[in-house]
Amino acid sequence: QVQLVQSGGGAVQTGGSLRLSCVISGNTYYNYYLAWFRQAPGKAREGVAAKENRGPPTYADSVDGRFFIAKDNTGNTLYLEMDRLKPEDTGMYYCALAPRDYLAASLGATNYDFWGQGTQVTVSS
Repeated sequence: QVQLVQSGGGAVQTGGSLRLSCVISGNTYYNYYLAWFRQAPGKAREGVAAKENRGPPTYADSVDGRFFIAKDNTGNTLYLEMDRLKPEDTGMYYCALAPRDYLAASLGATNYDFWGQGTQVTVSS
């Protein structure tokens, strides 16, 4: 069974940086997508960054150029590097895995089957 365990996050001021980590275990899929989502209070969960196992990343327009998704060399840890943070980046962040060969909408939450427990990111002005 796939498990994703997150760490990182916290509180920073506008313009600061944070890095989130997501350790993946039990993944036996050859083709899959990994992604980061966030959810602010009262809002729907939105995808911020996604990456097919061996493909290029996809970013939401709101974070493009500020957030970066990457895996370590073993493929067992997923990262989200967040720079130039803004108050509107505040929310609960989740990592997720979709065992799919292809996703037309890699930032769509309904495509993902396995989720991390979530970690809070708070950006103050």
